[in-house]
Amino acid sequence: MKTTFPRTYKRLLGGGIALVLILLIGTFGYYHLTGKQHSLVDCFYMTFITVATIGYGEIIDLSNNPAGRLFTIVIALFGIGTLTYSISMFTAIVVEGDLQETFTKRKMEKLVRKIEDHFIVCGLGRVGTHIAEQLHSAKRPNLVVDIDEKKIEFVSSNFPNQIYVIGDATDEDVLVEAGIHRAKGLFAATEDDSRNLVICLTAKHLNPKVRVVVRCNEPSHRDKMRKAGADATTLPAHMGGFRMLTEMIRPNTVSFFDSLLKDDESGLHIEEMRVTEKISGNIISALNLQNFPNTILLAMKKNNTIIYKPLPDTVLENDCVLLFLTTAEECKKLESNA
Repeated sequence: MKTTFPRTYKRLLGGGIALVLILLIGTFGYYHLTGKQHSLVDCFYMTFITVATIGYGEIIDLSNNPAGRLFTIVIALFGIGTLTYSISMFTAIVVEGDLQETFTKRKMEKLVRKIEDHFIVCGLGRVGTHIAEQLHSAKRPNLVVDIDEKKIEFVSSNFPNQIYVIGDATDEDVLVEAGIHRAKGLFAATEDDSRNLVICLTAKHLNPKVRVVVRCNEPSHRDKMRKAGADATTLPAHMGGFRMLTEMIRPNTVSFFDSLLKDDESGLHIEEMRVTEKISGNIISALNLQNFPNTILLAMKKNNTIIYKPLPDTVLENDCVLLFLTTAEECKKLESNA
């Protein structure tokens, strides 16, 4: 990961400019003090060996030139000091860069080992970057994976607390490092359907329980993605076209559902809750929804069938999913009761 130290770089730049000026002043100074009897190359060489303290003999004879020797003393004093300063700044950048890179790498490794129940975003193209942005806005724990360090840098610069793994997401070791066994879900969002297919297969092989959503660029590849274990597939082009059409013919409906689907801490939004063994076998009325004034039960998904506005005496079965229109606060209370 690229690391910058603005203050040290500025000092190095200042030292470099000062060194160049001293070399130019020394070169033209000797040229004029010797009556232009020596070439500019000889004058530059004389200046350089003086500043660098190489210790060769005078290639320009100054034994009968007191002004030239005094000039040499001045060049040596300022030049040696400036060269030493520039070298120290360069060394500082190298040492600090190595130390900072090592520190950042170790810190990131610790964060990766600690994260759990998180979402893994594989591929930081336009789609993957947008997913990471939405997860960050929703304050959902997430980790991004990409082999391109520049893309990792871009996301990290926008989200300083972003956890990442640099590597190829099709590699089992990379997904293990990303915590696939502890992950809640994975997005295969690269721009290559073949890579997304391999990522899906690898993720499901390592953790069959993880939910995998795959980006699919070609409609003909959706069945292959499903057979590979993808829980859901998305067609960015299809979704974009559908969204544009809906914006044109039902703009208010789109705005309404956007506000409900927005995952933030304010206002109403749509949330889903899976029925656990704790409440399985009870009827919906046992949830005491009357105690949640801002919560409306919209539907229940049961065996891939959606029951809209289920009746109060509907039996809750294990692994059924309830869809609510609710607030963040009441949603947390509902989940705690479930």
